[in-house]
Amino acid sequence: MKVLGDLAWTGDLQAEAMRLTTFSDYTLRILMYLTVHPNRFVTIGEIAGAYGISANHLMKVTQDLAASGAVITLRGQHGGLRLAHDPSRIRVGDVIRRSEPDMALMPCLACAMEPGSALPAVLDEALGAFMAVLDRYSLADLVADPKMLTPLLERAD
Repeated sequence: MKVLGDLAWTGDLQAEAMRLTTFSDYTLRILMYLTVHPNRFVTIGEIAGAYGISANHLMKVTQDLAASGAVITLRGQHGGLRLAHDPSRIRVGDVIRRSEPDMALMPCLACAMEPGSALPAVLDEALGAFMAVLDRYSLADLVADPKMLTPLLERAD
């Protein structure tokens, strides 16, 4: 392992790949599940069961989605959550920007290099290209074939 300041590189390129947080993963999973089940309120327990993840992990994500206005929540016996907007109007890039408040590709180590290095600008350009691709897609695009996806999500029940 090579160490530079408080950064460490193991030499394993797959382990060092840029990745979104689990929070973003769960955000997209919830939104996709709600897209597949548009005409009813869905419980967190149902979503957790479909994906095989803890309902407790989904609570914070659900609270964030409700606070952002992306989902409507209803308490009570017939409660749950559903999308607040048509899935074709929900841009994947917007979802990721909300769930990933710190999208920097490199810690501020690059700040010290900025006057003499193009690296910070190159990384900013790369991040912009990444987000531009996500901006081209809507939630509806991610669920291209709901009829095919629904049975896959319900087999965990």
